Amino acid sequence: MDNEVFFVVIFSAFLHASWNALVKNHEDKYLGLSAVVFGQVPIAIILLFNVPFPSLESLPYLILSAILHCGYYFCLLSSYRFGDYSVVYPISRGFSVLLITIVSLILFLVKLSYYELIGIFIVCVGIFSLSFQNSSKLKNYKGIIYSLATGVFIMSYSLADGYGARLNESFLSYMAYLFPIEAIFFLFLLKLSNKKEIIKKIIKNSKFSFFVGGTISGLVYILIVWAFTKASIPLITTLRETSIIFALIIGAYFLKEKFTSLKTFAVLSIFLGVVFLKFF
Repeated sequence: MDNEVFFVVIFSAFLHASWNALVKNHEDKYLGLSAVVFGQVPIAIILLFNVPFPSLESLPYLILSAILHCGYYFCLLSSYRFGDYSVVYPISRGFSVLLITIVSLILFLVKLSYYELIGIFIVCVGIFSLSFQNSSKLKNYKGIIYSLATGVFIMSYSLADGYGARLNESFLSYMAYLFPIEAIFFLFLLKLSNKKEIIKKIIKNSKFSFFVGGTISGLVYILIVWAFTKASIPLITTLRETSIIFALIIGAYFLKEKFTSLKTFAVLSIFLGVVFLKFF
């Protein structure tokens, strides 16, 4: 992985942690998430006027990714109903990294060095360790099941977008069409979930999440998918989890959250894993 890709992914991880810190305390999770999903559309509309139509080869990946993203949103929100954010989020993120690595090695015959595999494993240990700090807040095993399912969807849409963007002449055109298609499918998900008047509620109560969260979230994923076209998908998905380090630091210094010994272990583990990924 060259330096340009490395630092772009690190920067996107920082942006991801930043906007999550701004909106993660939203009382209505559906409303907060909806604001971000629909908030990605304006940046896509700007791109639509400057990019070609996606190639026919990439269209199935676009449609599949939009559907998989909706499955991810459903499982993520469902996991929050049965477990605390600080428990279910690390499970889903760590599990997705493991799955992407295993599937890439077995099905796509991706080559990874022993040092890269060690780095991925160490990062996953650090991520999973965070789920133990508030494990008592997990109401039942449904939270774990939905968290694991969330990880499956993260793995699936990451691979779909990685290979779909590679098939497209312009990765930006792929992203420009992905966000609006995803938003359309998400509208159907909201309807099936009996969530009414979400758009009105966003305009009234979640304009900040829409404009700031949506724009930054869209930019973050554009950078990640660009990185997918430049380097191994397992390495990029592992590296982007450095967002957890930034999230913990932001939480400690700006949100006055307690920095426990377990969080320290997680930060050091993820940092050590990144060292293996980059320098060995």
